[in-house]
Amino acid sequence: MITIQSDLRQFRGTHYELGYRQGEELSDSPILKTRHKYWKLKRPRFNIDVQEAKSAFLQFAPKIWDEFEGISDGSKQPLENILRDFGGYRMEPERSGCSVFVQDEFLVRNYDFQPVTYDGRYMVYQPTDGGLAVIGPSSRVTGRMDGMNEYGLAIGYNFTHRKKTKDGFVCYMISRMILELCENVDQAVQLIKELPHRNAFSYILLDQTGEHYIIEASPRDVTVRQASECTNHFLTQEKENRHHIKESQTRLDKISELKSSMLSPEKAFETFNAKDKGIFSDNYKSWSGTIHTSLYQPRALKAWISLGGNQQPEVFDFQQWLKGNDFQQSTLTGKLETDIPIANME
Repeated sequence: MITIQSDLRQFRGTHYELGYRQGEELSDSPILKTRHKYWKLKRPRFNIDVQEAKSAFLQFAPKIWDEFEGISDGSKQPLENILRDFGGYRMEPERSGCSVFVQDEFLVRNYDFQPVTYDGRYMVYQPTDGGLAVIGPSSRVTGRMDGMNEYGLAIGYNFTHRKKTKDGFVCYMISRMILELCENVDQAVQLIKELPHRNAFSYILLDQTGEHYIIEASPRDVTVRQASECTNHFLTQEKENRHHIKESQTRLDKISELKSSMLSPEKAFETFNAKDKGIFSDNYKSWSGTIHTSLYQPRALKAWISLGGNQQPEVFDFQQWLKGNDFQQSTLTGKLETDIPIANME
C-alpha cells in the first residue's frame, strides 16, 4: 500500500497565463520526467503534426491552444513535445476501467486506471479570456478526467476500445472542451457529434435541469441513449465492443443491482467507494484499479472526491469559489493497494 497525494491548483486568468504557470511547475515536477521516461520505454504509436493539431484546436477550442503555447514557454520545452505529452490530439490512451451512475441530482464516478498515468492534480480554473470555469481532476495536465462547470454541467467518461483509430481528440481533451464550452447537455451532445474522435468512449452527462444522457462516441458514429449506469462497453454500437466484456458487464449488473439503494449522494458515494460492494477495484497492475471516486451535484454546485477506497470525501463548494473564496487546502491524500506510484511522485 502507498500513500498518494493530489495537488489542488486554483487559477484565475487567461489560458496562456495558466499554461505558463503550469509549464513552470512542470519544470520541477516528476510529471514531466515520468512522461519522458515513458516514451523511452514505449515508442509513441502516432506522429505529431503541429500544424494539423493547431488547426483542429483553432477550429473547436482556440484558447486551449494558447494554453499549450504557455506550457511550452513556461517549461522551455518544444511545442511538439508539449503536444506529444499533454496535447490530447492523436494521442493513444491505454485501456482502463471506470464506472458511472447518474441521477437527476448527482453523477458519481470511479476513475479506474494505472497509477503511473495519474497526474495528481485537482484543477479549479476560471478563464478571463473566454470559456467557463471548471472544477475537476486533470489528465495529462490539460485534459479533465471528469468535472463540472459553473453552469452545473457535469461529465465522466468510460473507455470502450482503441482499435481502428482515426485522427481526432481523445477522451480527456473532449471532456475539457465540453466543460469549458457547453452550458447544458444538449450543447454538449451537439459538440460531441461535431468533434473528430480518436477512440471509442462513452461520455456521461448531467446538467442542472436533471437531464442526463450517455453518449457512445467512436471514430465512426455517435449515438445517444438515456440510462443511469455505464461501464466499459457500448449498448447501441455493439459492433464497437471488444470481444471480452464480461468484467464490464459484471460491474454494470452490480450497479443495476445496487442502484435502488443509491438514491442519495451520500449513499451513492459510499457504495462506489466501498471496497466490498463490487464496483471499486484494486486491479492496478491491469490498468483498471480505482484511483479516485468523484461525485458532482449540479444544482448545489458541489464537487466531491476521495483518493483510494473506504474514504470520506472532500466536498468543494464551487459556488463559493466562483464568488472569489479560494479553497484553503492545498492537497488531497489517500492510499492505494499497490506499489505503483502516481505521476507526481518521485
